[in-house]
Amino acid sequence: MRNVSGVTEFILLGIPHTEGLETMLFVFFLSFYIFTLMGNLLILLAIVSSTRLHTPMYFFLCKLSVFDIFFPSVSSPKMLFYLSGNSRTISYAGCVSQLFFYHFLGCTECFLYTVMAYDRFVAICYPLRYTIIMSHRVCTILAMGTSFFGCIQATFLTTLTFQLPYCGPNEVDYYFCDIPVMLKLACADTSALEMVGFISVGLMPLSCFLLILTSYSRIVCSILQIRSAEGRRHAFSTCSAHLTAILLFYMPVVLIYLRPTPSPWLDATVQILNNLVTPMLNPLIYSLRNKEVKSSLRKVLYQLVFLPEQL
Repeated sequence: MRNVSGVTEFILLGIPHTEGLETMLFVFFLSFYIFTLMGNLLILLAIVSSTRLHTPMYFFLCKLSVFDIFFPSVSSPKMLFYLSGNSRTISYAGCVSQLFFYHFLGCTECFLYTVMAYDRFVAICYPLRYTIIMSHRVCTILAMGTSFFGCIQATFLTTLTFQLPYCGPNEVDYYFCDIPVMLKLACADTSALEMVGFISVGLMPLSCFLLILTSYSRIVCSILQIRSAEGRRHAFSTCSAHLTAILLFYMPVVLIYLRPTPSPWLDATVQILNNLVTPMLNPLIYSLRNKEVKSSLRKVLYQLVFLPEQL
């Protein structure tokens, strides 16, 4: 994106009201980041190494784990870099890249959760036709579609933000470049763009959430028609992990982007939850109540821990 501004770099001021806590925050966030990477890598290894998990549900879970690795990596390395006492400056191009990839990965995950809800809907409501409806071709198209539409949404939001002139000041009152804080630095009237951005950021998650709600309404109706208690319990258990992940994903989005009066400290706290905590919890959510994933994880951990010693 061509820089039409006089500003060539920005200064990230970090999380509001945390002056003097840099060392503690560095250790805290580094621990979260490492656990996030390790947990999602283990889920990937568990799915790839077990042929029993080569199904549409785990295919989408595999893609979610990949995005949960990259999503916190958009902002965390730079945040850890300046928390360790290094420079807080970020180039104009780096700021553009941060904003684009943050919204590309976030929007793609939003679409992916919708696809995963549709997958559960087909599996529970049409079990005999599941393998036909969710064929390899359909799964590939759906997976590519989530990234394609995520890229379109992120490109639109990034262009909307950085078409504005930035002529100073260049201090970003946040720990990474995001739309609300960047608009405050623009040397132009941003009221119209704020409204367009608000509608765009709000409409996409709302549309996805309504589709997810529709899928799960049909799922609940189908589950209640199952006669055996064991069958109902099994059906609910396969959906509970997905519903938990959806709630953890959507609550921060609503609190950050859809509130009329922003609060910098609250926004930063909620966004850290969205950036680090949710991607770290997803592997636990999807594995704790899933016997097949736990069994595969045990095999992977055994191979990683004991086989090198035998060699």
